[in-house]
Amino acid sequence: MNRRTFLAAAAGTTSAGLAGCFGLLETRTAGQPPVLSDRPDAVYHPTHVEGMKMEAMGRSGDFAAAVMYSYPHRFWTVSGSTVTKQSIQSDDAAHIMVAVWDPETEVVVPDAGVSIAVTKDDEVVSEEVIYPMLSQPMGFHYGANFGLDGTANYTVEVDIGGLSGVETTGSFDGRFTESTSIDLDLSYSEAEKENISYENTPDRAGDQTAVSAMTMMDMPLGIAPSADELPGATVGTASTGDAEFVVQAVEADRFAGGTHVAVSPRTPYNGMLIPRLGLEMTVARDDETVFDEELGAVLDPEFGYHYGGDLDALESGDEIELRVTIPPQVARHEGYETAFLSFEPMTLSVA
Repeated sequence: MNRRTFLAAAAGTTSAGLAGCFGLLETRTAGQPPVLSDRPDAVYHPTHVEGMKMEAMGRSGDFAAAVMYSYPHRFWTVSGSTVTKQSIQSDDAAHIMVAVWDPETEVVVPDAGVSIAVTKDDEVVSEEVIYPMLSQPMGFHYGANFGLDGTANYTVEVDIGGLSGVETTGSFDGRFTESTSIDLDLSYSEAEKENISYENTPDRAGDQTAVSAMTMMDMPLGIAPSADELPGATVGTASTGDAEFVVQAVEADRFAGGTHVAVSPRTPYNGMLIPRLGLEMTVARDDETVFDEELGAVLDPEFGYHYGGDLDALESGDEIELRVTIPPQVARHEGYETAFLSFEPMTLSVA
């Protein structure tokens, strides 16, 4: 493995609370409560809130990455419209998480395939492709449960594939296409893991709300820009499947058509980016269809990751219909696994 230039070494003994209030949570051995039997088909507060331990950050090529770990925990994978619970296995020692972003703009990159190899004394302990995931406090990241060989200093080789099927625009044009590898240090011990914060939340479990986003983390979270922060004019916000879709219209030379319609899906409460879904848009004007296509995934330095379509113009009185054709193909931490699965068509009128 080739050693890469490090951006920074994070404070290895600091554990960050995934609820955004890490100094206040109870410290205890993680014994997860049962999954709720009456979960809503929506975002809900999970049964417990776990902290995490930041390890290291580094960069190579077009990418920056950070590695963290927490208690091993259950999560749910999504394939098509099928949701499958991934339970904790007897040899799972930690849930290892990797965040990937552009080091210049701090825009999170959610469509790069990521795999990691964990080594100890140059011997591979565990390696696999890790899942693209959503969590309430962290937003989009990559992660999985891993077995480790006890207390030791490990190297985590993060292999990042180039973007595929995502258009890059503006200063991102032509970037993120080359795969790269970043080696990050991970110091693991059972004692330090047991000091990571953990809180059971029976009084809030199942409520239709979310754990707050993390704070005091020296890395970008996958939070989508608010409508006020986006360039262009806001057409409106539509909701379905407990997801929100901000629709923006902008005229800029970096986009192909006269008007670029950008659709930014995000979670309720925390506004976390929701990537890797299928989305179609129809625009009708005076009973005539002027646009009817699948929207492509776009990574832009100002909009971030979104779905976009280009047409000659968007005019007052136009009717926009949005249809989600494929649910987000991302794994979910508890509290997101029952949301973002079933969608109705959405309509907006251009003012």
